[in-house]
Amino acid sequence: MTIRSTEGPLIIIGGHEDKEGDKVILKAVAERLNGGRLVLATIASHAPEGYFETYQKAFGSLGVTDLVELYIEDRAETHAAEKLALLDGAAGVFFSGGDQLRISSQIGDTPIEARIRDIWRGGGVLAGTSAGASVMSDTMMVRGASAETHRIGDLQMAPGLGLVRDAIIDQHFAERGRIGRLLGAVAQSPRVLGVGIDEDTAIVLEGDDFKVIGSGAVYVVDAEGVSASNIAEARAERALSIFDVRLHVLASGDGLNLTTRRPHGQPRALD
Repeated sequence: MTIRSTEGPLIIIGGHEDKEGDKVILKAVAERLNGGRLVLATIASHAPEGYFETYQKAFGSLGVTDLVELYIEDRAETHAAEKLALLDGAAGVFFSGGDQLRISSQIGDTPIEARIRDIWRGGGVLAGTSAGASVMSDTMMVRGASAETHRIGDLQMAPGLGLVRDAIIDQHFAERGRIGRLLGAVAQSPRVLGVGIDEDTAIVLEGDDFKVIGSGAVYVVDAEGVSASNIAEARAERALSIFDVRLHVLASGDGLNLTTRRPHGQPRALD
């Protein structure tokens, strides 16, 4: 399995990260800015009012004082000089939540996306929560039922930004019961790893390796060794059947190498 570049880190968050307590995940973002500018990209939201003020307060308490908001109403704005200027000298970009399709459709293959990639390739941090997490993979989940057995026809996927290749990322994972739809996604394309991230939980991806931080868990579904599946034969309303799926459940401090597909870190024994 291959992934993009080894320049800046990606911090991929399952949503509802703590903004008032220890702020473990936001602190990880702040530490990697080294005092530089953070651009809060609220592009995923149809109504972004309030997002900036919430993150301004949370990041401000962590010493991030140069925080600016980037919102794109439509694709035409991605060529506007004043929008591009917000990214000048930025040390990182943080995608907030909403609708991941709005991010990819508004900035995909535009000067804004190119500038964000330049920041990342130059060593800057890219972070995303909820929809901002899903959009980081080359294929992203757009629609799919939660909290129920996966039905073969009940899944919509679309191209993401492609920062993480050969993986598909889902968020609000345990909280919304999304294991079924993640299994459906990897059944369609067994070459990709399915990565489900709980709320207030993140993976910090550097090179080919990620580490888990936060209060929840990360679920990695590996379909490489699947021996049988009804994904291509059954009717759309049928429940998914899939054999010999490998599942890893990782907590804070654990990690996984995306090339070898192997986890690392020692499960803690009970006292």
